[in-house]
Amino acid sequence: MTTISVVIPCYNDAAFLEKCLAALARQHRAPDEVIVVDNASTDASAEIALSGGARVVRAPQRGIWPAAATGYDAASGDVIARLDADSVPPADWLARIESALAESPQTDMVTGPGDFYDCSPLVAWLGGTFYIGGYFFWTRFWLGHRPVFGSNFAMRRAVWLDARLRVHRDRDDIHDDLDLSLNLSPSVRVRYDPTLRVAISGRPFDSWSAFARRARWGGRTFLLDWPADNPWRRHATRSAMRLHRAGITLFQHSRIGR
Repeated sequence: MTTISVVIPCYNDAAFLEKCLAALARQHRAPDEVIVVDNASTDASAEIALSGGARVVRAPQRGIWPAAATGYDAASGDVIARLDADSVPPADWLARIESALAESPQTDMVTGPGDFYDCSPLVAWLGGTFYIGGYFFWTRFWLGHRPVFGSNFAMRRAVWLDARLRVHRDRDDIHDDLDLSLNLSPSVRVRYDPTLRVAISGRPFDSWSAFARRARWGGRTFLLDWPADNPWRRHATRSAMRLHRAGITLFQHSRIGR
């Protein structure tokens, strides 16, 4: 049986975390392990995590990437699923992740979008359509594949073990999910499922400064390895990988037919 660890980075998000853990407790397919990464919180986040049955791992270096990477390193599951503290997954979230990976052994990662709450319906629609929708739509042209969304994705443990030394895990001024997407092996296959959704807080839109900071992080993440890692080189590498796979498949079929 596949085991699933859920990793939740958390900094001073006790109230959000309590809702997230309650949603995990209602999963049709229970997690085998829940890891809350306490990123030097000064509120009751660690206490809430322990009372909710989670294992608490400390990450004293502030930043989402340092916290997330610490959690991935600590996870023991065959699959590592990721939520943010303000994520509220539906009851079938883990069951669907497990099913998607089991039914498609060639899939290495599965991800989906989010639906904003704690904001007006207009802001929720704009955020879902242009912020998250734009992220998934436009980023794939740079990457050559779909990116993963940090509030809602899962990866096979082998994916993290392969990428953990390539990512910029000590940076606190970039997007961890985008950086991970940029540093995946060309052989990794990401499945985007638009129906695999979680609720997420609309707080990124609380102020223009918060939104602008996220935009700066996005640009910085894309340009971190420029020009060595550029879209043209990425697409060429993935095209070569697809041709290689096709050649292996044809060879296997020819052997079977003999």
